[in-house]
Amino acid sequence: MAHEANDVFDGLKEIIVDETGLADDAVTGEKSFSDDLLIDSLSMMTIVTLAEDKFGVEIPDDAVKDLATVQDAVDFIVGASA
Repeated sequence: MAHEANDVFDGLKEIIVDETGLADDAVTGEKSFSDDLLIDSLSMMTIVTLAEDKFGVEIPDDAVKDLATVQDAVDFIVGASA
């Protein structure tokens, strides 16, 4: 089932906020997971697992390293669900 980018962003943002405790408005598409949001590799894997469950997609481990920004993750999920 294809997901709309806005819906994916909102769902991913909710996961990130819940996992990290960041303020809702701190999470935007251009933010880097590691540099801007200070998400470490363990938290990133938790976010990936939760996103896979929420959106019904598989994000291979080798693809995770290419997901630098929130928008990268949104684009990957939208593409994987198409």
